[in-house]
Amino acid sequence: MFWLLDALAALVFLVWLVLFFARGYFWRADQRLPALTAESLKATDPTAVGFPAVTAIVPARNEAEGIGPCVTALLRQNYPGDLRVIVVDDQSQDETTQVAKIAAEKVGASDRLQVLSGKMLPEAWAGKVWAMHQGALAADGVSLLWFTDADIVHGPDVLTRLVVQQQRGNRALVSLMVMLSCRSFWERLLIPPFIFFFQMLYPFPWVNDSRRKLAGAAGGCMLLRRDLLMQAGGFAAMRGALIDDCTLAALLKTQGPIWLGLGTESYSLRDYRFLGEIWRMVARSAYVQLEFSPWRLLAAALGMVFLYAVPVIVLIAGCWGQQWIGLALSVLTLALMFMAYLPSVRLYAQNSLWVLTLPLAAMLYTFMTLDSARRHYLGKGGAWKGRHYDQSGEKR
Repeated sequence: MFWLLDALAALVFLVWLVLFFARGYFWRADQRLPALTAESLKATDPTAVGFPAVTAIVPARNEAEGIGPCVTALLRQNYPGDLRVIVVDDQSQDETTQVAKIAAEKVGASDRLQVLSGKMLPEAWAGKVWAMHQGALAADGVSLLWFTDADIVHGPDVLTRLVVQQQRGNRALVSLMVMLSCRSFWERLLIPPFIFFFQMLYPFPWVNDSRRKLAGAAGGCMLLRRDLLMQAGGFAAMRGALIDDCTLAALLKTQGPIWLGLGTESYSLRDYRFLGEIWRMVARSAYVQLEFSPWRLLAAALGMVFLYAVPVIVLIAGCWGQQWIGLALSVLTLALMFMAYLPSVRLYAQNSLWVLTLPLAAMLYTFMTLDSARRHYLGKGGAWKGRHYDQSGEKR
């Protein structure tokens, strides 16, 4: 029995060595937008020919609570070029439209805001993708589109830094993973791991390497070239995508290099005070990420248990049975795990001791993923703002 635990300890230690040293050093969390300096601006094309016109597009469905600060922050961007904002009101049943217009009036920028009444959702289209599609069509004539969620507030220099990054590498897409709320106990337990797991799944350095096919993006902040989007088939080419950001990134990486980083000057207004709120957020799309495959689900669940639970089990068993080999290997494995997780904890300015909770958080995410599959087979999966979709992307 104990030899089996030693073998498991050795195997999981080797896997963590590979993750730590051979997966793009994803855990460093070091992919950030460069700061604006005189030197960086001089080396960027926009300073020579003028910053290109940008249209910010905000898909909004029942977003009255956050749309005001979002629109205010967009219209107050310190952007040297022309910036206009389109809010696509996707069949909202609250005061989303009115709140957006009032926000623009308060900053004296009503002339730069357009509120577009979204049309009825066609068959085979995912709701958010349909809203993004309508916004892109309405923004005809501009070279850059900036998609942002309606509950996100961007710092005043974010757009300028995004454009500089896009122009510097002539990138098809530049995207930021914005800061999520991390104040309540459940947020502190589960939000940094969410960022950590996303980086493990989509190592940012690999996403940003034009030689690799891996593509990823964060839907809360995406700046892209409109011409390349249309060359790739537009949103019609991904009409049924329920994970729209990464699907869009894969589409655009066929047209040119892309870049994904962590944004510390943009943050989400949506908070998660209770476990159930985070659970629903994850369960909404986790099984979609696995392409509705029971085999992928099984592999993901076993993989999470192997990576995060086995080292703890072996540690306890090693202490109990005085199995020093397994005990030593499990200690080394946990040390690697906690070292890898530490930058994500520090990103959210949390006490370093929170690294010790990663195995617990991993098991909770495993249960959320299993629940996502359960909801799918009950016809309650793939939800976005009250809409549910089957695995083909069609609305139910």
